[in-house]
Amino acid sequence: MTTLVQWLRRQPMAALSAIVLLLILGAAVFAPWVAPADPLHASMLQRLLPVGSAGYLLGTDEIGRDLLSRLVYGGRMSLLLGVVPVLAAFVLGTAIGVVAGYAGGWLNSLVMRVLDVFYAFPSVLLAVAVAGALGPGITNSLVALTLVFLPQVVRIAESATTQVRQREYIDAARMSGAGTWSILRVHVLGNVLGPVFIYASGLISVSMILASGLSFLGLGVRPPQPEWGLMLNTLRSAIFVNPVVAALPGAMIFVTSMAFNLLADGVRGAPGGRP
Repeated sequence: MTTLVQWLRRQPMAALSAIVLLLILGAAVFAPWVAPADPLHASMLQRLLPVGSAGYLLGTDEIGRDLLSRLVYGGRMSLLLGVVPVLAAFVLGTAIGVVAGYAGGWLNSLVMRVLDVFYAFPSVLLAVAVAGALGPGITNSLVALTLVFLPQVVRIAESATTQVRQREYIDAARMSGAGTWSILRVHVLGNVLGPVFIYASGLISVSMILASGLSFLGLGVRPPQPEWGLMLNTLRSAIFVNPVVAALPGAMIFVTSMAFNLLADGVRGAPGGRP
């Protein structure tokens, strides 16, 4: 408890970011109770109402749907597309990286050379290419984003494992008769998971931005499902009519991604974290 208080005092921006993310997550989880209206209910008579209109706190979108409700519900998809691919890449990438790093030799070379192919493409281009090949949809977006982050996590896990396997306690474990899987589970993973987790936490904001970009291009979430990137696309035609309303989904993407970034920086500066 004392360590947590000290961390909060040293990292006030990270603590504030955690509060912001908790509020956004809470609103998304309890959207049916938080949202004031049905996010799919449209009324052409109420289209593009400004912020502060009677009955519409944040105005309405291009077909008269309550924007506050759509932002609240849209947080569900945006957070899902931000967290799940990173979590999947963390699990799969750690497993692959640890095995490759501990085995070394030809297996390590094979894995790392295959990953070099993915590194030949920028993250945005790779995400668009994979999503375009698979087709639009939530599942395909999750697969595309996971493939984008997997090589990065594998490389971090492999590098950390290569350093750990040279430590004396690994040799002592082998000499004591411990099996390979026992060493990996007890001695290697315990020292590798921390650095990989801290690195992966910084990818969530990138995942959110890439997911929003896919939806903006029509390769992610399909309408009328609310999602911040898709909402930004559908409202772009209203930028000259009602710029404040049109900018709100982008503001949510910015605030949430910045909160994830600041929180990740705070975690790196926590006791036991890595800079």
